[in-house]
Amino acid sequence: MGLRPSREQMAATQVLVVGDAMLDRYWFGAVDRISPEAPVPVVRVNREEERLGGAANVALNVKTLGTQATLLTVVGEDEPARKLRSLLERHGVTALLGHDPQLYTIVKLRVIGRAQQLIRVDFENQPDHEVLSAMLADYGRVLGQHHAVLFSDYGKGGLEHIPKMIAQARDAGKPVLVDPKGSDYTRYRGASVITPNRAELAQVVGQWNSEAQLLERAQRLREELELGALLLTRSEEGMSLFDAVGHVQVPAQAREVFDVTGAGDTVIAAMAAMLACGASPRDALAVANRAGGIVVGKFGTASVSYEELFG
Repeated sequence: MGLRPSREQMAATQVLVVGDAMLDRYWFGAVDRISPEAPVPVVRVNREEERLGGAANVALNVKTLGTQATLLTVVGEDEPARKLRSLLERHGVTALLGHDPQLYTIVKLRVIGRAQQLIRVDFENQPDHEVLSAMLADYGRVLGQHHAVLFSDYGKGGLEHIPKMIAQARDAGKPVLVDPKGSDYTRYRGASVITPNRAELAQVVGQWNSEAQLLERAQRLREELELGALLLTRSEEGMSLFDAVGHVQVPAQAREVFDVTGAGDTVIAAMAAMLACGASPRDALAVANRAGGIVVGKFGTASVSYEELFG
């Protein structure tokens, strides 16, 4: 398997994305004055936009790369859920949506003025029960049809059953990728690849003072959790991959950083697509790094096409 799978190979590959889906709303407007009521800018909204967010954006990234994507998640019975389903259909992402009447579909509203984000308003709630339990049967039913499983954990409570789901996927011989959250990574034991950023990894292993200390702590965590590889995304420092052979680092590829929103989604989507095609994590690293470098040059939660990546 080379570093460049054919378009046909990508199209014949399927990735199952499981996690916390969100709807990203953008209100764009002109800022001409300060409010007389408080020292804040007044935004006269002239355009609205809605995009897939969270795990839904990860699934979109997988699909945009040319790989088939299925999203398994739980949403509310509300207008944002209907909009999410509509956007998923429009982009060709297969949706397995569970509906929970006690759940608010997560919405992140960003108000943009003068090409800058002025404020973000989040709409969500914490249900008093495990929302994904009703979807475990669906997960087991579709698992065998997919070539890799990607868990997109945003810490919203949708992945309480992740240890069981990882074990099922590994028993089925599927590569498992996890975009982690929180300080307890034991939940991700046995994953093929986890992809924390610097702040997320430091939350688990503590701040490191040198590359040697980072290597020692990352490898200890990887071995304790029986992970195939740990991919650390490091913004302007590029990425470091830690595996059983040792570690390898690749430099950042971004020519101009416009917006880092969703860059981690693009990186793990590219890793998942490559592993689904049969690549090793080391082979997939360069492709994922290139994808991340492209997407930070775009505004908002964005994605990368096969042509951009391999053209």
